[in-house]
Amino acid sequence: MSNHGGVAADQLRAFVERIERLEEEKKVISDDIKDVYAEAKGNGYDVAVLRKVISLRKKKPHEREEEEAVLDLYIHALGMAGSGEAEGRDNG
Repeated sequence: MSNHGGVAADQLRAFVERIERLEEEKKVISDDIKDVYAEAKGNGYDVAVLRKVISLRKKKPHEREEEEAVLDLYIHALGMAGSGEAEGRDNG
């Protein structure tokens, strides 16, 4: 193993090459995901909502509940809730 100024060049090169390979794989996977979203859109699905569903599924139930509670609070604070929605849920 070559050692230049305290750096193991062979090991460093191996790390760089592994990272480069993984970055290329990540790009391929990212392109595949874009294709799936495009296919879903072509079949009439709302991609923005689909992305939100994917995001929500990554979270634990209590994290989703917290997020929904804060969102509900903000919506009410901004007066964005419809009159029917606010009834029975608006405690102040």
